Amino acid sequence: MGFNSVYTTMPGSLPVNAEACWPKDVGIVALEIYFPSQYVDQTELEKFDGVDAGKYTIGLGQSRMGFCSDREDINSLCLTVVQKLMERHSLSYNCIGRLEVGTETIIDKSKSVKTVLMQLFEESGNTDVEGIDTTNACYGGTAALFNAINWVESSSWDGRYALVVAGDIAVYATGNARPTGGAGAVAMLVGPNAPLIFERGLRGTHMQHAYDFYKPDMVSEYPVVDGKLSIQCYLSALDHCYSVYRKKICAQWQKEGIDKDFTLNDFGFIIFHSPYCKLVQKSVARLLLNDFLNDQTPTKENGIYSGLEAFCDVKLEDTYFDRDVEKAFMKASAELFNQKTKASLLVSNQNGNMYTPSVYGCLASLLSQYSPQQLAGQRIGVFSYGSGFAATLYSIKLSQDATPGSSLDKVTASLSDLKARLDSRKRISPEVFAENMMLRQETHHLSNYIPKSSVDDLYEGTWYLVRVDEKHRRTYARRPIMSDGPLEAGVDVHLGLAHGHIPSPAKKVPRIPMKTDSEAVAVSVSNGEH
Repeated sequence: MGFNSVYTTMPGSLPVNAEACWPKDVGIVALEIYFPSQYVDQTELEKFDGVDAGKYTIGLGQSRMGFCSDREDINSLCLTVVQKLMERHSLSYNCIGRLEVGTETIIDKSKSVKTVLMQLFEESGNTDVEGIDTTNACYGGTAALFNAINWVESSSWDGRYALVVAGDIAVYATGNARPTGGAGAVAMLVGPNAPLIFERGLRGTHMQHAYDFYKPDMVSEYPVVDGKLSIQCYLSALDHCYSVYRKKICAQWQKEGIDKDFTLNDFGFIIFHSPYCKLVQKSVARLLLNDFLNDQTPTKENGIYSGLEAFCDVKLEDTYFDRDVEKAFMKASAELFNQKTKASLLVSNQNGNMYTPSVYGCLASLLSQYSPQQLAGQRIGVFSYGSGFAATLYSIKLSQDATPGSSLDKVTASLSDLKARLDSRKRISPEVFAENMMLRQETHHLSNYIPKSSVDDLYEGTWYLVRVDEKHRRTYARRPIMSDGPLEAGVDVHLGLAHGHIPSPAKKVPRIPMKTDSEAVAVSVSNGEH
């Protein structure tokens, strides 16, 4: 019996024998990314900061950095990316049964971003939506995604999609860390029969206590960062996660009669949480070092390990800052990096570190630059890291079906405009960027505040902060699409829908009717009563 044929009733009315029809190919069905419409050029920032040429562009591997004015906050970023995903795929809000947000950008110590997003569901009448916010530095998005996958694969699943949102604004005080900032949000629709399938049982996780990066000051957006320790924790977590992942996949292979070691070559692609692009390049080299030390071949003089014989006896824990090891393995892994990882760094290089969405921006970048035929059947390794620290290496298997109109074809088509969107942003001078950072610093957590920045440069369809009242309650509006003007707060929410292609996994979920461009309107919502 096919999966879809089981669900002939509304969610919550699953047949008694539903367990016999375990959902197949659970994973990411659709993906949407949002980043600010403005950026600062890293070459210009080097000059402005008075540092050596190439410190940010070559040393960090960063070209541009997106940033938010005081018109955008974590709520507005998430409102924007959720509505854009729902509109692009003509999804009814009724077909969402779980919504979870991963973020470390905290503007309220009690009220979740998820509850703010529920305003988008009001017209549908759907309030039966599980999930809440999840926080641990840059790992929160992955934790939320795992929760969604686990929900769909559990007895709690009611047949509807899960929606996962990862969003953050990464800002730093003036100094060496500031050029590693960024901002953005990613929304992912999770369900069965997905083109991006999560491989069951293949997660290598490592969690440990460390003060490498943390935010103890509740009235500041800025973190406390131990840069050297942070790099060590990241690389150490990568070593541990890769070791656990290899053991798990080899155990699966042995059950299938496959007797071989897992190496980097068994990933079609591998993507990483990207604080800055150069660290990702070093991480590919790090995994090759792991493969090298794990290789039981008596001689390593040929192939990719040629010239590395001098490092046979090194210990991983002694090599985090060993320049000789780093240089040798970066050279040896250069082709692997170009083949398996480089394309995934488009958003990271052009927009910076988005924190929780970072690795999923890498996923979007990868999907946007390859055809369905090039992607079909490939295994993508995904390394997610959050300071403090928490990390997982897991894998996604791409659907074999790359035919026109297939789910994989639709995902890649929906992201095909990614580079054009990055190129359409407005370049802002470092002087104006610094003014924006100072404005955010001075107005962070103010009450009775009306943002000063213009909304004219925001993308059409972007949600923005209208005001913060005397009780810190925030009101938002959406920049109109085309020539429609904004409506007053409190009006009914009308959501314009684009041409869609994703059905609900539950057959009889009501759908919001399509609207033409001329019917699209801007609306206002808030995060509390007025």
